[in-house]
This record gives sequence, structure tokens and C-alpha cells, in this order.
Amino acid sequence: MIQDEHGLCQLDKVELIRAAFLASTTPFGDLNQEAMDKKELVQEDLVVGVIGEAIQDFILDGELTTVDEAQKLEDMLAKQGVKIDKVLNFAIDDAILEEMNTNRWIHRSSGRVYHSKFATPKVPGINDVTGEPLVQNQTDNAAILESSLKFYRKLTEPKPPEEVRAEILKVLSS
Repeated sequence: MIQDEHGLCQLDKVELIRAAFLASTTPFGDLNQEAMDKKELVQEDLVVGVIGEAIQDFILDGELTTVDEAQKLEDMLAKQGVKIDKVLNFAIDDAILEEMNTNRWIHRSSGRVYHSKFATPKVPGINDVTGEPLVQNQTDNAAILESSLKFYRKLTEPKPPEEVRAEILKVLSS
């Protein structure tokens, strides 16, 4: 709805990172293989670089995991003359996240995303346009999601009220 009504395109942070990792002959893959194997976050500088190459007049779908990552992205975009206009934060129940992730199917070459319940392909497991098979990412399973959420919460919660207040005041004063 947001894409259609406002003429914006969506970029999925996880898919950008995955594509850079899979297609990479750069240090990205080597530097982050160990983190990915452990289901940990990839390096912030590389995440920001991947996003920065792709973002401008887009909706970035996916969280910026840490305040440092968000600040680095904002600084990098400022150097390109790009400003983040708005941020929407959706609090979603873990069970809903699990249902969304574990039922997601992707056509790798086009980036088309399907879902077993909400955006089903005409033929199960087949891309509607090309007739090629759809795949599920190895990371789209309940165990990895649980591990990712646990790690995310470890990095982001709880935050002392005075730190939250300082961040809010900083945003409001800019």
C-alpha cells in the first residue's frame, strides 16, 4: 500500500545483505561468514555500505539493529546528500514474525517474494512469471528467527530511560 500510494520502492535489508553475500567476491563474504554461521549480526559498516549503495527514494524494509548502525547509515547518506525523511517502527508479535518468515518463498533472480498464506503463487513452489522454482532461504526457519530475536533484544533492550530520553531529545531538536 505504501509503495503504491507514494511511488516508493521497497528494499529489504536482509535480502540486500544476502544478495551482496552470495554475489560477492569482495571481503563482505569472507568477513561475515563466521558471523552468519553463528546466526549473529554481520558487521555494521558492511551492512551500512550495502544499504547505502541501494537506497535513495526507497522504503528500507528491515530494522537497523543498533543505534550505531543507524547513525553510520545516517552519516553515510548525508555524505551522499540523502536524508532519511521518516521512520516507521512496527511492533510485531514473535508468532506473527515466525509465520511470516517460515512461509516466505523467493524467486532469486527476480527478487519476487511469495508467501504460503498471504501472497501465494498460482502454482505452489513456482514463480508466476517465469515458471521457475521458488526457494526458501536457509535463514527462514523458526530456530534461526528465535536466535536472531534473542540476539537483537540483547543488543537493544533494556535501554535506560535517560538514554531513551536523550535520543528522543536529539531527534526532536534536529
